[in-house]
Amino acid sequence: MIDFRTRPDRYKHWKLSITPPIAHLVLDVDPDGGLGDYELKLNSYDLSVDIELADAVQRLRFEHPEVGAVLVESGKDRVFCAGANIGMLAQADHGLKVNFCKFTNETRVAMEEATDRSKQSYVAAINGTAAGGGYELALACDRILLIDDGSASVSLPEVPLLGVLPGTGGLTRLTDKRHVLRDRADVLCTTEEGIKGRRALEWNLVDELIPRSRFASEVVARATDAAQMTDRPPGEKGIELRDLDRVIDGDRIEYGHIKVEIDRKSETASITIAGPTGPPPESAAEVVALGDEFWPLAIGRELDDALLHLRLNEPEIGTLLVRTVGDPAVVADYDVVLVENAHHWLVREVVLLFGRTLKRLDMTARSVVSLIDGGSCFVGFLAEIPLASDRVYMHLGDDDGPRIRLTAMNLGALKMANGLSRLATRFWGRDDDLRALEKTVGEDLDAKSAVDLGLATFAFDEIDWDDEIRLFLEERSSFSPDALTAMEANLRLAGPETMETKIFGRLTAWQNWVFYRPNASGPEGTLRSYGSGRRPSLDPRRT
Repeated sequence: MIDFRTRPDRYKHWKLSITPPIAHLVLDVDPDGGLGDYELKLNSYDLSVDIELADAVQRLRFEHPEVGAVLVESGKDRVFCAGANIGMLAQADHGLKVNFCKFTNETRVAMEEATDRSKQSYVAAINGTAAGGGYELALACDRILLIDDGSASVSLPEVPLLGVLPGTGGLTRLTDKRHVLRDRADVLCTTEEGIKGRRALEWNLVDELIPRSRFASEVVARATDAAQMTDRPPGEKGIELRDLDRVIDGDRIEYGHIKVEIDRKSETASITIAGPTGPPPESAAEVVALGDEFWPLAIGRELDDALLHLRLNEPEIGTLLVRTVGDPAVVADYDVVLVENAHHWLVREVVLLFGRTLKRLDMTARSVVSLIDGGSCFVGFLAEIPLASDRVYMHLGDDDGPRIRLTAMNLGALKMANGLSRLATRFWGRDDDLRALEKTVGEDLDAKSAVDLGLATFAFDEIDWDDEIRLFLEERSSFSPDALTAMEANLRLAGPETMETKIFGRLTAWQNWVFYRPNASGPEGTLRSYGSGRRPSLDPRRT
């Protein structure tokens, strides 16, 4: 089982140290510390390396408000990072390869969000070779510093060397983020040895060249300059993100506030989110005092872990059924705390974390269904889950029946990868419907109103509820999982395309396809031939 829970004292591959206002995040991969039978040479990485990186990025945001810049460095001489480990890719099954790329992409996007939204700027200090995913790691940083020693280079050699694509956003970031000319990007991506020194700078592949004699001091100076742009409070103490309380008992997974029950016969996982048991804190200071026990933060972390667990460890579970149980009025009170304290550094991080969890849900290759039945509390930020779902079923009841309530949190605080709220995405091109819904903010909507307004797909009464859900699940499990994954991914992200949607929708889909092709993964393909001394056998037909 792949476990995404870790902390700095358990890291094998990263060293994290704090010298305010800078955090030093040093990549020093343990060659024997991967998840499989392969050697992680030259700071190459597998999923275990990126699990630690994702944890570090998250902890820096919550535990270290005094940090305004993160300096990403290498602990090895003359090599920054050799990218994804080829031995790992060669022996991994298709699902692991795809989910590895997806998780790594999500981590790189989280780094960029930390720079843009958390005001913790990431600076890459390339002290030697940055190849493939190693250069993509640098591309996710706000600034790239390259040692000027005549041999250091940046490269994306996947096409000529491996017959696959740069899998973690490199192609898109070259053109959309760094504005590298297409033909120059073509040269970079088809040159095994990469681009060095002055040309790398002229082509905007890096931001600055620094001589070896001054490299160590200058990169710290640049990170210090970047840290001056932060709005984070240097005098405040962060909160500790303790290990999640999780128990796995057969097909049941229990956290403090979330329960997951797996039904293997119907290939479903029922996720139940429990609302808060008491009133919210009255001030941001009380939020800080609660730390990781603050209910919106707790459920965000638990839901994120559950989604990752299901994604990597339960590939045959194709449908997620999401329910909530709790007092809508109390959830609404917590929602008010998030809105009224949105500019406080910790509340901002809580909202951003919940937003990243929702994005993880958006990008998960599972059918997502919200079941709004008796006792539910889909209010405000929790109402984002139905808005993120592929289907929404609501129970028809009497005056005490379930309700759904939109708040200010649904109007843009939790944006999707396309830069829009889920409400605006759901009603893309239907401006009148969107305005009508915005007028209902703060109102409790029953099942009939929710269906009429487009917030719910269907409403069923007590007699039909169980049968309709059962028929839906039977129908869903009869369809091709591949077709469903592709259909859902196409339907979920209406509206404009952004760098982020390109990375997940365009790049990941193409990489998925390339990984599946015999030219890459076949017995004589590029991944299995790499390092063997034999040339791969490639089918020349374009498809």
